[in-house]
Amino acid sequence: MSGHSKWATTKHKKAVIDARRAKSWAKLIKNIEVAARLGGPDESGNPTLFDAVLKAKKTSVPKDNIDRAIKRGAGIGGEAVDYTTIMYECYAPGGVAMLIECLTDNKNRAAAEVRTAVTRNGGNMADPGSVSFNFERKGVIVASNEGASEDDVMLAALEAGALEVEPHPQGFEVITEASDMVAVRTALQEAGIEYESADAEFVANVKVPVDAETARKVFRLIDALEDSDDVQNVFTNMDLTPEVQAELEQDDE
Repeated sequence: MSGHSKWATTKHKKAVIDARRAKSWAKLIKNIEVAARLGGPDESGNPTLFDAVLKAKKTSVPKDNIDRAIKRGAGIGGEAVDYTTIMYECYAPGGVAMLIECLTDNKNRAAAEVRTAVTRNGGNMADPGSVSFNFERKGVIVASNEGASEDDVMLAALEAGALEVEPHPQGFEVITEASDMVAVRTALQEAGIEYESADAEFVANVKVPVDAETARKVFRLIDALEDSDDVQNVFTNMDLTPEVQAELEQDDE
C-alpha cells in the first residue's frame, strides 16, 4: 500500500505474496521507464531515476529488467513507452479521503477500472479538487536505522532542510518539501546513513481516525484499486491508532 502509512497488512499466503510481488515489480518498472523518459538514462544525472532504480533493486527486481526499462523509457534501441499520469479523487468508507494516482497508456481503461473498484467497495467518486485540497506533495524518505540513531538522522536531515523525522518500521521516516527531497537524501548519504526509499507522495494535512472495521473496508478498497495495472499509488488521510493497528494485525494471525 502506498500513501504515507505506518502500517500494512502482513502474513499473506504465498500465492498472494507472489501475485503482489509481480504487481509491485510492474509498477516499479513503470516508474523507471517514466523517470528515464523525462530525465534521461544516466542515473548520476537523473536523481528520480536513481531513486526508482534503488527502490526496484531493494524489491529484488532483476537487473536485466531494470536495464531494459531504462532503455525503453529513454527510447534506446527503437523501443519507447509513453504513459499519462491521471489523478482520481474519491471518498472511501468512513469518509476517508483518497487520491488515486494512475500511470497509464489507456485513459478509458484506467477510468473504468478505478470507478468499478471504488463503487464496488463502498466508496464514492469525488469531483476534481474536492479531495486533493487536503493533500500536499511532500518528499518522503525512509532512512535505515542500521548503524544510525534517531539523533544522527535528525541532525543530518534537519540541517539539510527536512520538515520532520518520525519512527518507521524500517527505521525513520523523513518528511521534506518535495523540492528538497534530493538534497536531504544526499545529506543522509554523506552522513553514512542508508535509505530504503525516497519518493514524492501526497501527504494529508488533516488525518481522519478510524476504527478497525472502517479500516478493513478502506484496505479492501485499496487492495481492489492496486489490482489494476494502471493504479500506481493510493494516498489516504486515514489515521490508525496503535490500538486499531493491533486489532487489525490479529486478523492475520
